Amino acid sequence: MNQDSTFPGAPDVVSTRSVFGSPCWVSLTSRDLQATQDFYGALLGWQWRNVKLGDHFRIALANGVPVAGIAAVASMWQMAVAWTPYFAVPDADVAAARARERGGTVAVGPLSFPPGRAALLADRDGATFGIWEGKLVSNWEAWRQAAPTFIRLHTRNAFDSAIFYGEILEWASGLPGCCEVEYEGGEVVLRSRGDVVARIDSGAVESAPDPSVRPHWQIHFAVDDVTACARTAEKRGGSVLREDENEAILRDPDGAQFTVTSRSER
Repeated sequence: MNQDSTFPGAPDVVSTRSVFGSPCWVSLTSRDLQATQDFYGALLGWQWRNVKLGDHFRIALANGVPVAGIAAVASMWQMAVAWTPYFAVPDADVAAARARERGGTVAVGPLSFPPGRAALLADRDGATFGIWEGKLVSNWEAWRQAAPTFIRLHTRNAFDSAIFYGEILEWASGLPGCCEVEYEGGEVVLRSRGDVVARIDSGAVESAPDPSVRPHWQIHFAVDDVTACARTAEKRGGSVLREDENEAILRDPDGAQFTVTSRSER
């Protein structure tokens, strides 16, 4: 990947047609770029690279692998501070149209971000997600190993949500490369190439004041030491919402929520 690659990924050999329907990227909107870099650099060991979009944007690297996009535009663009997953689609216009037809919302796009196109959407329950059409990071498997363990949708009705996303993203369609959907332990489980890449569970409350219990996608990052990450988050101005030996739900200094999960639990 060269120094001025563009959001949300990097030059590649794999397109969204190869892993369509699967999570393929995560991005964070924040208020303060330097503070965001300092926090996640200390917490997850990330390094940073500039992008063509300008001074408010960065690509995070884990051991040289591009793993996430950071956009310090929350205040400037009146956007929420949050982590957002992006799903690979062969055609962003088609996916956006399907979302609208099924009661979802297209908030932004699809817009051109060479080498691809992106859109920001919300499902029927208000959970925000993105879609990406075009080239991916150079190696999808490397991104999966270096970045999120998986993503989880907390929603009111897991089966209803699985149908919504499945129709938009062609899950379980039987097409080559599509994701498979299973039901395990009370959750809907999404697999791509045999790996668990997403989970959907019921239980979010529609009007709850706490965003952690409203419908939302939660990003899980794999770490070696959950306890050490929780203490680092607190020292760096973040907070710990819930913690056990294998997992901790954290909030960064800007308020974005995410989870760190022990690598042993992958």
